[in-house]
Amino acid sequence: MLITLNGEPHELEGPLSVADLLLTLSIDPRRVAVEHNYEILKRHLFPDTIVHEGDRIEIVNFVGGG
Repeated sequence: MLITLNGEPHELEGPLSVADLLLTLSIDPRRVAVEHNYEILKRHLFPDTIVHEGDRIEIVNFVGGG
């Protein structure tokens, strides 16, 4: 199944939750903001939001520093 991830085509084996997508990508869900089809997701919705064929996902990492 093909999605758009951060503006680039990305192949997945099938539908999965946003939480599982982050796990697959080795991304800590506590350190990112996720946009699913142009809507910012609240973190508690990551496990219940399913990514399907053609969806658009943007993942923004928070970076600390000084």
